[in-house]
Amino acid sequence: MIRMQVESHGRQLTAIDMRKALGSKFERLPFVLRVLLENNLRHQPDETERLLEIFSQWLRLGESQAEIPFHPGRLLMHDTTCVPALVDIAAMRDAIAEAGGDPALLAPRVSVDVSVDHSIGVDRFGTADALRFNVAKELERNAERYRLMKWATKALPGLRVHPPGTGIMHTINLEQLATVVAVEQRDNVDWAVPDTLIGTDSHTPMINGIGVLAWGVGGLEAESVMFGMPVMLRIPEVIGVRLVGRLQGGTLSTDLALAVTERLRSFGVAGKFVEFFGPGVSTLSGGDRAVVANMAPEYGATTGFFPVDANTLAYLRQTGRRDELAARVEDVAKAQGLWFEADANPRYTDELTIDLSTLRPSLAGPRRPQDRLEPANVQPALERAAGKKLSRQVTFESIPEGAVAIAAITSCTNTSDPSLLIAAGLLARKARQLGLRPPHWVKTSFAPGSPAAVRYLERSGLLKDLEAIGFSIVGFGCTTCIGNSGPLPVEMQSAIDGGITAVAVLSGNRNFPGRVHPSLKDGFLASPPMTVAFALAGDVLRDITTDPIAKGADGKEVYLADLWPDQAEVAKHVRGCVVGADYPKAFSEAAENPLWQKLDFPQSARFPWSDTSTYIRRPPFAVAGVSSRLGKYAAAPLLVLGDDITTDHISPAGQISVTSYAGRHLIDRGENPSSLNVFASRRGNWEAMVRGLFDNMASVNLLIPDADLGSTIHGPTGDIGRLWEIAKRYQASGTSTIIVAGERYGAGSSRDWAAKGVAMLGVRAVIAKSFERIHRSNLIGMGILPIIISAADAQSIVGLGPNDQLIIDAEMVAPRHVVEIEVRRSEGESTGLVGTAAVETDLEADTLAAGGMIPLILSKSVRGPGTALLGPRGLRRRRPE
Repeated sequence: MIRMQVESHGRQLTAIDMRKALGSKFERLPFVLRVLLENNLRHQPDETERLLEIFSQWLRLGESQAEIPFHPGRLLMHDTTCVPALVDIAAMRDAIAEAGGDPALLAPRVSVDVSVDHSIGVDRFGTADALRFNVAKELERNAERYRLMKWATKALPGLRVHPPGTGIMHTINLEQLATVVAVEQRDNVDWAVPDTLIGTDSHTPMINGIGVLAWGVGGLEAESVMFGMPVMLRIPEVIGVRLVGRLQGGTLSTDLALAVTERLRSFGVAGKFVEFFGPGVSTLSGGDRAVVANMAPEYGATTGFFPVDANTLAYLRQTGRRDELAARVEDVAKAQGLWFEADANPRYTDELTIDLSTLRPSLAGPRRPQDRLEPANVQPALERAAGKKLSRQVTFESIPEGAVAIAAITSCTNTSDPSLLIAAGLLARKARQLGLRPPHWVKTSFAPGSPAAVRYLERSGLLKDLEAIGFSIVGFGCTTCIGNSGPLPVEMQSAIDGGITAVAVLSGNRNFPGRVHPSLKDGFLASPPMTVAFALAGDVLRDITTDPIAKGADGKEVYLADLWPDQAEVAKHVRGCVVGADYPKAFSEAAENPLWQKLDFPQSARFPWSDTSTYIRRPPFAVAGVSSRLGKYAAAPLLVLGDDITTDHISPAGQISVTSYAGRHLIDRGENPSSLNVFASRRGNWEAMVRGLFDNMASVNLLIPDADLGSTIHGPTGDIGRLWEIAKRYQASGTSTIIVAGERYGAGSSRDWAAKGVAMLGVRAVIAKSFERIHRSNLIGMGILPIIISAADAQSIVGLGPNDQLIIDAEMVAPRHVVEIEVRRSEGESTGLVGTAAVETDLEADTLAAGGMIPLILSKSVRGPGTALLGPRGLRRRRPE
């Protein structure tokens, strides 16, 4: 192992000397690959020669087929991905105990942080008591789930839960957890190592904005890492995005993020690492960079990485980190070659350039985050989506076409950077002074990612201005961004039911149809101040940059230019009102949430299941002895879907309707119809989740396109019924089933229930033109084979009918292995085509052969009564210093 000594703040630290190891070639290596190289040299010292050769080969070719392990230093989860994982773990502990083993041996090998941020909803808004009411309602609805989480803090050493009110997971990571350079102790030696993690949320790359390598994974892959397995990956292709110029006045980091998303989606970076370089990087603050990095899943990349520099240190100090940490980051990053200079010019697989000075305020929508729009083009885009001309003159009881139903300052993406919230507050102040308020039909809300936001907004007086125009704080969590937007005002819901086209405008990161609210197909992503401006306007059928927004108290028309804060004004308030000491203090006080503290919980090694629970049910798939789904078989199509089927469409997260299949099931089980909660809260109950699959307005089953959502057809009988019921009939008869889809299948959130649910349906393979990375991994984690076919071969499946068959030959798979498929039409015609197993590593192939990740974990956890195979790793990390 090639070591070096680094002195920092009077302390001697040991580190990997990558420059000495790789020699003169090192400076040409992208920064993300430097972090991966360090991780591998440290964890595999006996493989040093081989590792240096494969990284050198990457430098020659810009790509590699070599597999490497990645050992993240920590794991980050939130409540709606943590709960299903904990249910899996509780069931696996039962399986171990039932086999005669010790359930306590199944325990985390890395530190795990869980944020409770995905459950709070906007039940009350625009009032002084909205925050208190929504927090109380959250605890009332979710007490059973939270008891499970508190059980885990005792049963699983190293797992820590951050209670409701402490903020959004990615903001907590930015402000509290990330060290950028961590210290690990090995053989009584203090090692300085890059801070690394994986998270069970697709927006985990937000932390890339301050130089921490991380990406999102599904819950099943996270479980494997929790119990000591590395993440296996091919050395990735790295796309370099050269930034030049400087953002002009009035253009915000949100506008940059939307431009990057549009450009990179078009360029094609799916499954690749993205790294930003060039002189423009140095003009962006740590907060600016985090906004851009957060959108990595929207532009399709695994990472959106910004290396460490002076602006990283400034961010650490701004958020109250100790001087010792900032010094350590600088000293170690410079010594290890992880410090960024504006003239750095690494070798990339491919490059593109974005000139920051050319960007202007923009939005994205109405149905995909990559569809960036100039404000003048919002109305035409909405008309194209609606399929008709729209006019504000068309109304339903005074509510116009194009009405803004929801205006939400929401999401970690755009509420973690103080400059964005201060800009929104300054716009609100000017609007208040002119006597403006949103129309009565607009549901307004403000949910910052950090409780520290209250302190700097109060110090500046801007919180009162936001509250005065309806943007009172409704919670510290994801809220509207993930569909927890709560009910619409009655008059707004009536207008939508009456045929009015209404939209959401939000400072979030996704706007898929039905995601924000099940009644809203259309939504526009915008910066916080732009969101406030559209709330004041009340509709989107205007060019908000040139048309009047509203009339002031004096009867004069008010324009955006009258309200928009200038850059100097925002910067002055940031300097004067953002205080580093606020961050740890606000977080610490929020962690003392009294409602959370008094919640009782079980303290046994095994979780006590309840037969009457409608939130926590022992899952039938978390058992040993599961059979592999691989093989050669004839399959019936269970679903045939189009392009852009996201995980939101597969497994919804929003409100459960009383008339839905899942809703009726819960009511039959004794649940109160007025308290069905959201699907995201029911992910510990497999019986509810399977009944919500594909119950989304965009999930059109092309086998029966006019049928109810969440339905399919049973080929042998022609019966049409609920997907779960038909799937059980196929399973009972021993008939294999598959799903066929188009481009970008599984885009969006990391939710593993989009794969778990499909596995519960008995599906053996999913055939698509392309898969999004995390969902592809989740499918494999459940033992389902993802198969990619070309656009040309996809033509052979057009018009697939319920009585057609697909013969899949996949008895054994290897990375990118050919899969032969035969399409047999019911009329007797047969067509052969060739697919590719969307399998990237040998570990993924092993997972499929084992029947999924849970059987693989169990096989490595128990070998006969009481014998554990997963011993603790030799490396122990301290909690962040």
